[in-house]
Amino acid sequence: MHNFRELMIWKSARNIVKEIYKITKSFPKEELFGLTNQIRRCAVSMPSNIAEGCGRDSDKSLAYFLSVALGSSCEVETQLLLAYDLEYLSQNDCDKLVSEINKFQRMTRSFKKKFG
Repeated sequence: MHNFRELMIWKSARNIVKEIYKITKSFPKEELFGLTNQIRRCAVSMPSNIAEGCGRDSDKSLAYFLSVALGSSCEVETQLLLAYDLEYLSQNDCDKLVSEINKFQRMTRSFKKKFG
């Protein structure tokens, strides 16, 4: 088992969640139960799945949950691009978050290679 609190990928995902919550505060109120909620849920899924995988008793389980976290990161990336298209995000904010997500994806894929 791994201590998820020590993993850079978990720390990165946690920081992404914090930034997502900050930035989505400015989304239109009519999006609260739409895009805002969806982006937040997918972002929260990233560190949560890493933690769950670390709590499992096999490398195969950890690899599975890392894959789920990666899938959630792709969802968040897509949703941020949609938010930009809808003019809820500036180009700068979108680029910054997408860059952080892409960094998370690279680190997670690299870490996942150790487990299958």
